Amino acid sequence: MNTLVQSKSLPANGTHKASTGMQVLMSSARAAVALCLVTGVAYPLATTVVAQLALPHQAAGSLIERDGRVVGSALVGQAFEGAKYFQGRPSATTGPDPANPEHTISQPYNPLLSAGSNQGATNSQLASDARERAIAYRQANRLHADALVPVDAVTASASGLDPHISVANARLQTARVAAARNLSEARVAALVDAHTAQRALWVLGEPRVNVLQLNLALDDQAQAARKE
Repeated sequence: MNTLVQSKSLPANGTHKASTGMQVLMSSARAAVALCLVTGVAYPLATTVVAQLALPHQAAGSLIERDGRVVGSALVGQAFEGAKYFQGRPSATTGPDPANPEHTISQPYNPLLSAGSNQGATNSQLASDARERAIAYRQANRLHADALVPVDAVTASASGLDPHISVANARLQTARVAAARNLSEARVAALVDAHTAQRALWVLGEPRVNVLQLNLALDDQAQAARKE
């Protein structure tokens, strides 16, 4: 009798497997929902709140404004025209050809397609581009034909949007900018020094100059001089 009762109390094999499978499915679904809430909602929300409280300027993109208008970001390089401006590092970014959208053409400082040239050190095109840029750099800054040129003046960065140049690069451009703005070289050099960022934590990276901030400082100085 006992044996008969116990055998009747056991679930059928198919029913037991179905119950176990449903439990696993429900557990997996709960884990997936919990993971989505933590990584997709809680974590981004927490980091956003902390960033806005601790570093509001950086969290907003390090945007720079003039007269209530955003003129750029301290983190993104841009093109400058004219001898009176310091020139940034070359950019290798590309974009769609307006005449043929299926093809791409060179579009320097295109923030929507941040990328480097991906050319290796032995690439002949890289060497050719560097030589042409060096010649143009020497001519623009009235340097001797065999003058050494900083590497950041003839090569693009990995992002193609590097907002900085080396101190050596900035100093070689100082004479040109000073002459174009009718300023003394010492005055322009002082602005370069004022906008030179030192190594992070005193050991990481190299001293660098933010081109946008430096050029804006030059414009501000010129505007102040006109008001005097």
